[in-house]
Amino acid sequence: MAKRSILHMFDPLPNNSPFDVNMALDCDFDILMPYANVKPESMHRMTQDVIFSRGPKGVKQTGIFIGGRDLGVAIDMLNSAKKSMVPPFEVSVLADPSGAFTTAAALVACVEKELNAKFNKQLKDCKALVFGGTGPVGIATGVIASLAGAETILVDHFSEDEAQSLADEYNRRFECNLSGTVATFDEDKIKLIEDVDLIFCTAKAGIQILSTEVLGHAKQLKVVGDVNAVPPAGIAGVHVNDFGTPLGGTKNAVAVGPLAVGNIKYKVQHALLSAMLSGNKPVYLDFIAAFEKAKEILES
Repeated sequence: MAKRSILHMFDPLPNNSPFDVNMALDCDFDILMPYANVKPESMHRMTQDVIFSRGPKGVKQTGIFIGGRDLGVAIDMLNSAKKSMVPPFEVSVLADPSGAFTTAAALVACVEKELNAKFNKQLKDCKALVFGGTGPVGIATGVIASLAGAETILVDHFSEDEAQSLADEYNRRFECNLSGTVATFDEDKIKLIEDVDLIFCTAKAGIQILSTEVLGHAKQLKVVGDVNAVPPAGIAGVHVNDFGTPLGGTKNAVAVGPLAVGNIKYKVQHALLSAMLSGNKPVYLDFIAAFEKAKEILES
């Protein structure tokens, strides 16, 4: 009898994400096994429990998904799982804490596409702000943009120390070049956006971060991307389905809205989950793989 496919879903938090469960079922995994409160130090033991129980043929029908909210912890768990493999007993592993890797990958890829199409520029030519930059999606967005060459600043609403501390942490971890700052009031935001090319908004849903009045002070703004689908928009004038739509209140900037980003995010996560079952060799998938897949989808 053919072995059924199994996805073991390891999460450091008290519960697994229903979104991720739905996505995995739609990618034809036969059985999902959620595990909550998984400690990073347990990954070696649990990974070897996964691989040695299925045999060399069964491991090709087996995968590990890593959730949670902390990007660093998720990467540590992925690396621990990878080190625990004993060829030919190896399974594929995907890390996507809070959907941050796939969401950020889709956001940056969509903005990059419009930047190139409308302005003939690359990320490496640009200065970028990430509002909501200290949350999981914001940090992942910042890391991806920075590694692609953009001068990238994580913006926190309350604390410059928090933003800079996180920038320093992820610079050490991923060898990127982030910086951090704070913008609580409109006058702070006006100073920040005067000379930026790109704005990513990954702040809490239902809160407007940048008003039309503030945006009017941006002198060289080219593309904005907003992942907030709950009214009001995080960036004034961005509509949910925008994809390269002129942004009112600015000189010539264009917008990418949350449903446009979400559509690519969904496709990216689906493709990465499917890749865990489709190949003969194990794959280890993180934000880099997600960004490459997002760009591939947008080019097709």
